[in-house]
Amino acid sequence: MTAETIPNDIAITLVTPAAYADHTIHDSYKWLRANNPLGRAEVEGYDPFWVVTKHADILEVSRQNALFHNGDRQTTLTNQEGDRKVREMTGGSPHLVRSLVQMDAPDHPKYRILTQSWFLPQNVRTLEERIRRIARASVEKMLAKNGQCDFVTEVAMGYPLHVIMEILGVPEEDEPRMLMLTQELFGSTDPDLGRAPQEEDPQKALAAIQGVLMDFYQYFAKITADRRANPKDDLASVIANSKVNGEPISEFEALSYYVIVATAGHDTTSSSTAGAMWALCNDPAQFAKVKADPSLIPGLIDESIRYTTPVKHFMRSATADTELRGRKIAKGDWLMLCYASGNRDEDVFANPNTFDATRSPNRHLAFGYGGHVCIGQHLAKMEMRILYEELLPRLKSVKLNGEPKNSQSVFVSGPKKLPVAFEAA
Repeated sequence: MTAETIPNDIAITLVTPAAYADHTIHDSYKWLRANNPLGRAEVEGYDPFWVVTKHADILEVSRQNALFHNGDRQTTLTNQEGDRKVREMTGGSPHLVRSLVQMDAPDHPKYRILTQSWFLPQNVRTLEERIRRIARASVEKMLAKNGQCDFVTEVAMGYPLHVIMEILGVPEEDEPRMLMLTQELFGSTDPDLGRAPQEEDPQKALAAIQGVLMDFYQYFAKITADRRANPKDDLASVIANSKVNGEPISEFEALSYYVIVATAGHDTTSSSTAGAMWALCNDPAQFAKVKADPSLIPGLIDESIRYTTPVKHFMRSATADTELRGRKIAKGDWLMLCYASGNRDEDVFANPNTFDATRSPNRHLAFGYGGHVCIGQHLAKMEMRILYEELLPRLKSVKLNGEPKNSQSVFVSGPKKLPVAFEAA
């Protein structure tokens, strides 16, 4: 064992879905930041990978897109058997989808620009009234629950789902299907959400993920055909009729594009939306403070995104020999960017384990950084802001009404159950 090798008990938490559902992963991150901020994890069944836990190092890797690629290897942590199976299915590619997440230059900027204008701040602002109507309906639905509800399943999930599906052009009656498929994809290792939780049988789990993707593809293939024949003013029409280098994008790339918009476009926002409510339930003084001063709501939103950090990691691979924090990274090495660790880095955030809606500045990394920064970040923050602008004036008090639970997932995780009791104002 070399100085750079992470102790086995710490390394195992990084690959254990259940560790992400409680504070175990944050205890591991804290130890790593203090003792081995750029360590090497060697876990049986996985290729070795570097674990990047400091805010500054995550920024350093994220700003160098030519040196640290997304697409050469799996973009999320995958065991050797899973990687082998995927390559077998795809004829050599490590990816079951080819979305912006799996692309590098020159393709990445060409595909990103296809939809980027839809998510620019000035264009997102034109959606404000539509989103506010959806937010008001969500608030009314909550208030009709007679003083108690599961905030995750009855508010936080349905609201951003409805927003992104309306933008995408998916009919409202198909939203439950989109929600179920998203949970099965991101929650594939969660006993309550996955079709075949991974801890039982890795091969079944991979087959289940492939099944989820096939369900998505079959659904969006019909949308593609419809929008090519009858284009509308929606994002589905943009994707269906997109061209790169003068040629229509492939069916596989169009379907992959739909999947990333349809899943990442709401699931992560749901988690941060619920994370804010969880924090307010735990701190009545903070609830009263934000309720009394709506100008604090944007800060509440940013802090919830930092504190929850729904996307726990992405993987990068080195395209050349390099050095980071004095450690020699070899060409082809795999690096895990631990955003949830960077967002609690003591060198950047005072009292990082405390939820503080007045935190300023708040330089969190939850949306990534550099060329791959989240395309939908402005929409996500606006959706959350509008919901809390509509919700807080209608609540007199709110508290936990049972035990909240987070989902078990190494990649994307957040609250899956948040029972609350509330008094209407």
